[in-house]
Amino acid sequence: MSVRLIDIRKEFPDPEREGGIMNAVLGMNLEIKDGEFLTLLGPSGCGKTTTLRMIAGFESPTEGEIWIGGEKVNDVPPNKRDTTMVFQSYAIFPHMSVAQNVGFGLELKGRPKAEIASEVDKVMRVMGIAELGRRRPDQLSGGQQQRVALARAVVNKPRVLLFDEPLSNLDAKLRETMRVEIRRIQQTFGITSVYVTHDQAEAMTVSDRIVVMEKGRVMQVGTPFEVYSRPNCRFVADFIGKVNLFPVRIAAVADGPEGVAGTVRDSSGRLLPVGSFGAGIGVGDEAFLTIRPESLKLGAGLPGEVGLGESVELGTGKVTKAVYLGSLVEYEIDSGGDKPIQAVSYDPIDSRFYKVGERVSFSYAARAAHVLRKD
Repeated sequence: MSVRLIDIRKEFPDPEREGGIMNAVLGMNLEIKDGEFLTLLGPSGCGKTTTLRMIAGFESPTEGEIWIGGEKVNDVPPNKRDTTMVFQSYAIFPHMSVAQNVGFGLELKGRPKAEIASEVDKVMRVMGIAELGRRRPDQLSGGQQQRVALARAVVNKPRVLLFDEPLSNLDAKLRETMRVEIRRIQQTFGITSVYVTHDQAEAMTVSDRIVVMEKGRVMQVGTPFEVYSRPNCRFVADFIGKVNLFPVRIAAVADGPEGVAGTVRDSSGRLLPVGSFGAGIGVGDEAFLTIRPESLKLGAGLPGEVGLGESVELGTGKVTKAVYLGSLVEYEIDSGGDKPIQAVSYDPIDSRFYKVGERVSFSYAARAAHVLRKD
């Protein structure tokens, strides 16, 4: 079932200023496709949970329209919208068994007992909790409780499934497992889903598309690849993962060899190839060359004619930090700039390990470099 938000604005009274207002959401326009898994991602206070609550009907927009499946639902109460929310707290009834919890919504709808038992059994098998039907919630682990809450939401076959940071109460390892499970279950049932989180890795794992928000505004909408590898502004580049920003000026924007979309000049006047440009960038503009830490190659650069997969020497510096994490090594390199260069080296057993104090060069492949407007 598709969801459309048209010019949505939400204001709240400002508790610190008499008669003042706080803008929680500012002019949001968004279309969520039928069967899509879309994540609202951003820091605390950016408006993502408020947006989710407006879709659910728990909050009313100050301005704008909300449409679900071709029906305007601004004045439709939450229990009539056929949406289901999975909360941070699992909200499982402690006096009911697992099977009773899962089937509670169907029971409220007056479904026949045989139908309830069949649907509950089917969903619990998909969730991997079929053997837990007779247990009480206090006999379950955190991950099992989350599966029960998810099964209870899915069994009702809502038009839209809403998630409000559902994994925030789980430990890190269990979160990794459950986010994969949530994605698998959503794809199995094909329910349009809207997910709220501040965890970038979580958003990247579960989403078809990600909406990055800041201070009530939508900063970028795109696939996980697009928002990570092709951010459209500095906020998105900084918020999602780590990034190196090099001030440059645009020299040329044109089609070139595979993996090269144009060239920029750095502060020393060197001409550097890049793989992609953000919107609204023209020759002569000041900009940032963005390169993710894992896209920097340490050691000797390979200057020369640029092609797909070849490296371009960017600079040299001294290693000031080297953190060994088993599968990778995280480096910080002082190259004389305002901030240290960040680099990541994978498979450190096969690749060279650089020690603090060593001097290294760092280079990149043109296709890994993306350019943002400086403003």
